[in-house]
Amino acid sequence: MGRTKAIVLGAGIGGLTTAAALRRAGIGVEIFEAAPQQRKTGTGLGLASNATAVLDALGIEFGSIAQTMRKFELRTAAGELMREIPIAAITAELGTPIITIHRNELIDAMHAAAGDTPIHYDARATGYAVRADGGVEVRFADGRSTVGDLLIGADGIRSVVRARLQGERPPTEYGYLCWLAIIPFRHARITEGYAGHYWGPGQRFGLIDIGGGRAYWWGTKNMPATQARDWRGGKDDILAAFAGWAPEVRQAIRETDEAAIVAVPAQDRPFSTHWGTGPVTLVGDAAHPMLTSLSQGAGSAIEDGYVLARSLAVRLASGGDVAAGLRDYEKARIPRTRALVAGSRRLSMTEQLADPVACAARNLLLKYVPTTVLQRVNMEPMRFTVEPMPAPEQVN
Repeated sequence: MGRTKAIVLGAGIGGLTTAAALRRAGIGVEIFEAAPQQRKTGTGLGLASNATAVLDALGIEFGSIAQTMRKFELRTAAGELMREIPIAAITAELGTPIITIHRNELIDAMHAAAGDTPIHYDARATGYAVRADGGVEVRFADGRSTVGDLLIGADGIRSVVRARLQGERPPTEYGYLCWLAIIPFRHARITEGYAGHYWGPGQRFGLIDIGGGRAYWWGTKNMPATQARDWRGGKDDILAAFAGWAPEVRQAIRETDEAAIVAVPAQDRPFSTHWGTGPVTLVGDAAHPMLTSLSQGAGSAIEDGYVLARSLAVRLASGGDVAAGLRDYEKARIPRTRALVAGSRRLSMTEQLADPVACAARNLLLKYVPTTVLQRVNMEPMRFTVEPMPAPEQVN
């Protein structure tokens, strides 16, 4: 591809976006993934307009595999409508759609965009060293090693690269659990492009059309962090947790194969501005893990990958070096991601309120807040400008 070679640790959304963006800039890249094969999960995700704008810029095809969100409702646990979020007005102003998609299908599309980028599986990194020539050598558990001009840690919330940069620290836990699944599903309320969030005391439920007669659902419940970290329950326990909730909520749980349900504790990490040094940096959850409340975890990782590749390409095109390009990337990304992490925490606290009086006040405020305010608040995290990428011939 080019004279500069990047090593990316992690073949998830952040790592694959970074690889596709680096290729677009004419920078060589190899991916090393700790898992023995491409990761498969039975979960979905939402990508807001900021993320779909980047996918468009990188030529990552999602139109045929994603569902455009057309309606987004907030309801009580019993199913009473509290408020509809003005999705049509938001996407019209931002210019790109909000989509829901099966995570596996997004990963497949990103693999296609990464083209012939080498991806090495069963490659668990154990450490790295910066070389005298300014490059970096990465070591793996099986004795292998590889050398490149830069190292990008896209290896998630328990990142080996982050631990080396910042020290080993436990994640921050928030005392609730999230269950997730994708199922074939039909219900009168689940129209094309529908998303519904149901809020109860200390619990929530999401029911979202992802196309093809499938729904992605997730549910949360407050519990001690130790229990959330090592949950041992089953589908009957989830049904019991949502006893008395709207019929479509309980139908979705009942129709799910217990083996298809994924349980994830609510976690992030204290935000750090130390993402890298020399030829090393971080993207996605390795840099700024966040709670799911703003639905920006995957979207911010997609942004990271693009901005990193562009920052590096701009520096190289002007005769600068790799380290300067990575610091440019960090400077550009840290303020926005800090705000997204903090915003996700604030919204999570509001969503997971357990006191019935506090919940009633929250719901009343939501019901009567002006639509213009509701639109502005929901739109703000989705604002992102995709700057043009330098041509590969300028970079090399």
